Amino acid sequence: MTENIQEIHLVVRENQREDQKRARQNIMRAAVTGKAMDMADVAQARGLVLRERENSIFSDAWVPLAVLFLIIGLAAGRQPAMLALGLVLLLIVGISTAWKNLSLLGVTYERRFNRSRVFPGEPVEMTVTVGNDKPLPLTWLQFRDELPVAIDSEHAISQLSSEITGRYWLQNTFSLYGRERTERSFTLRFPKRGFYKLGPVSYESGDIFTLFTIQRDHQYIDTLVVFPQIYPLEELGLPAKEPFGDLKVLRSLFTDPIKTQGVRDYQPGDRFRDVHWKATAVRGSIQTKVYDPSTGMTITIFLNVATFPKHWMGFDPELLERAISVTGSIANYGVQQGWGVGVYANGSVPNSDQPIRVQPGRSPEQLAHVLEALAAVTEFATGSIENMMLRASPSLPWASTIVLVTAVVTEEMMVALIRLKEAGRRVVLISLAEQPPPKGLGNILAYHIPATVPAFQKSHKASTLTEAALHTIPTPEPVGLEFELDDTR
Repeated sequence: MTENIQEIHLVVRENQREDQKRARQNIMRAAVTGKAMDMADVAQARGLVLRERENSIFSDAWVPLAVLFLIIGLAAGRQPAMLALGLVLLLIVGISTAWKNLSLLGVTYERRFNRSRVFPGEPVEMTVTVGNDKPLPLTWLQFRDELPVAIDSEHAISQLSSEITGRYWLQNTFSLYGRERTERSFTLRFPKRGFYKLGPVSYESGDIFTLFTIQRDHQYIDTLVVFPQIYPLEELGLPAKEPFGDLKVLRSLFTDPIKTQGVRDYQPGDRFRDVHWKATAVRGSIQTKVYDPSTGMTITIFLNVATFPKHWMGFDPELLERAISVTGSIANYGVQQGWGVGVYANGSVPNSDQPIRVQPGRSPEQLAHVLEALAAVTEFATGSIENMMLRASPSLPWASTIVLVTAVVTEEMMVALIRLKEAGRRVVLISLAEQPPPKGLGNILAYHIPATVPAFQKSHKASTLTEAALHTIPTPEPVGLEFELDDTR
């Protein structure tokens, strides 16, 4: 049985190779002769056409039957009724066969989105454009597009079913003239964070008499990113001002030599390279540059995706989502303060065993990169978070504040935090466990965010809290992570 399956797979692969080779030859022939390339050949050459199926209510007996009618009509003294019936049957078969073979040539299908990165519950407008780029009209053309969620106009049962299964078939039927294009718009809402794949799409058409139909499956994939929910720090029970302790001393020690606030009179202890010579010449006394201290702050957040002490105990999806939202909320606060922000997580990205790493930075797109990385986090832990902190800390800026967000606090984590603190690092622990963090952390700053905080209550509208946290919700487009799509599906 296994050998037969392998032989079938080999035959399928050989047929696909032959189809792709034939499509490449057609493209080269069109390029040499100057003719327009057929989009079906382009898709086949790129391996985007997964398979093609033909269906028909036509019987093989129709052609012999038509010939028989012609023979009887001729033998009966050219009887008009029999001759006409035979000719009509042959004509219908010929026209239908040719129409079917041409029906999917020049057919195009395109999705467009008003934005490809949103927060949970935000509407996404998807516009579908269908074209018939040939003179031959199509009396019917049907598309079935695989989506992860149902459209807004669908009834509640379909929306609930799609949310449970993660699959919904959007079916559209068109009737197009030759060289005609048409559009239809739909609204999608994604209830949870994540990377969502839209596609593949299958399209089907046939002849005007619907005797023959031809269907193709096209590996046309789009990806939408849904960021995690973001909350104001006060909704999480964290201080809205200086949540990571008094930073005044730290700010005065670490300044940014790129941004200058102004100048002041020289004081003993000022560095010679900080002298502002132009201001000194104007004022007649030595002036020293005053740098912007706040821009020197850096915060690095470590997210522990494990929700139980041992990985084999499984995971709590609701608790994991809370931890991811808290991480994103802290990153958002740091960006608003003008700090450098970075995120590390021991959860792998989809289709990979690599952990999440977003190096600390202050670029305008940094928050988008962080939220995009958090949207991709899965529950699979690539290693312990304490080992990740100890390995990554030497490469972090010395003035960086290390924040650990975890749903479970173990002795190993406590030891790692104490070691970092003894090494001179500024360390903060944020626990989402049911019980407050254990004692014995010394002077390490620790917070407890239980499930009862206002942000996690259903009475609050999450989108409103997100707006309050972000002030204005951005719609960034940069893609910092790339995933390989499985073309065999």
